[in-house]
Amino acid sequence: MSYDFDLITIGAGSGGVAASRRAASYGAKVAIFEGDRVGGTCVIRGCVPKKLLMYAGQYRDGFEDALGYGWSLPSSPTFDWKNLIAAKGREIDRLNRTYHNMLEKAGVTLIPSFARLIDPHTVEANGRRHTAHTLLIATGGHPVRPDVSGGDLAITSNEALELSTLPNRIIIIGAGYIAVEFAAIFNALGADVTLMVRGDGLLRGFDADVRSALSVAMQTRGVKILTGAQPAAIEQASNAFLVTTKDGAQYAADLVMAATGRAPNTSGLGLETVGVATHPRTGAVQVDLNSRTNIDSIYAVGDVTNRVSLTPVAIAEGRALAETLYNNNPMQVSYDNIPTAVFTSPPIGTVGLTEEQARAHNKTIDIYRTAFRPMKNTLSGRDERTMMKLVVDSTDDRVLGAHMVGPDAPEIIQGVAIALNCGATKKQFDRTIGLHPSAAEEFVTMRDKVS
Repeated sequence: MSYDFDLITIGAGSGGVAASRRAASYGAKVAIFEGDRVGGTCVIRGCVPKKLLMYAGQYRDGFEDALGYGWSLPSSPTFDWKNLIAAKGREIDRLNRTYHNMLEKAGVTLIPSFARLIDPHTVEANGRRHTAHTLLIATGGHPVRPDVSGGDLAITSNEALELSTLPNRIIIIGAGYIAVEFAAIFNALGADVTLMVRGDGLLRGFDADVRSALSVAMQTRGVKILTGAQPAAIEQASNAFLVTTKDGAQYAADLVMAATGRAPNTSGLGLETVGVATHPRTGAVQVDLNSRTNIDSIYAVGDVTNRVSLTPVAIAEGRALAETLYNNNPMQVSYDNIPTAVFTSPPIGTVGLTEEQARAHNKTIDIYRTAFRPMKNTLSGRDERTMMKLVVDSTDDRVLGAHMVGPDAPEIIQGVAIALNCGATKKQFDRTIGLHPSAAEEFVTMRDKVS
């Protein structure tokens, strides 16, 4: 049968673009459909703009710390939120153009429209149908608001990146990485921040020592953390938003942000028409290890599958698919030892098993942990500590997990992740000569087990 294209991709985010470009490089005729800006959540309304705002917040620390290093500031620095958002917007515009250019250079046909499935080989957009031997769903996800009265009054991470003014007081509902990152950003830029946490603490699923270290650091910086606080209603008063919790307590702020999770973008895609299987609760597209759905000609990668919702994972899934289908090079993505960063103040870097996960897997483990005041904080007088931790299998000495809270943690953990993926042992860590003076050297100088 003759098709218009070899591959049609729905969604021009990280996974969709990676798969399309790689497939085209192997000679496939590829079209990609996108009704929004090219680049996806990460580039347009996620990781990239969020990290730019994080950098802005770090200047506050820099101005404060400079005094201890002999600098005299002629006057109190002032911050202009509008200028920051405008500068961020210009950079996102540039990246959007870059993605357009990358697709054009690769020979991928970009069709600026949302598309839906008609049958296993056909999509429809703007009343026109297009066919392909293979269809790829890469539509990503979207933030969800709490299912409470007035929940639609809360902004999400999408709107938080486009605010016209910086709120004086903000309540952030949530305890995951998006919640804590925006709490750190708004706090650093001068807002009064309250984190409303339904459970017992921040970052459920992260190592307990990481969670504790971040909680202490954020509260020291002035972020209020309310644990066991489950919102029941949000309402708008004359001059504030009011959040009422299930125990009847009420809190006021100029703005409420919901960071209560994300859901796959599967609505309106026509999946049910074609018979593509989705998760009954989350709506995520169900796939096998090769990213294939229950329909042989339809695949899915990235956040829409709800496997590991990280940009580099979506890219790896997209590239593996292209290698398998168009380069006769079958590949599957390994989901072990995926490094993760949380860009808070201080930032987090982590890879491998947490202590709790290792024990749940019935591992016999040794724990190495250290906490210290970073060298930069000595002259500045800042009393914030770095925490580093190794989880080691005591039966074969393999390092199962590495965790860090402190300056440069994401940059350091990326290198450590290579070691874990190579199966490095604690003895090999110990044999490695430290790079001095640095915080990173602590990962190869921890000698004493704490448990």
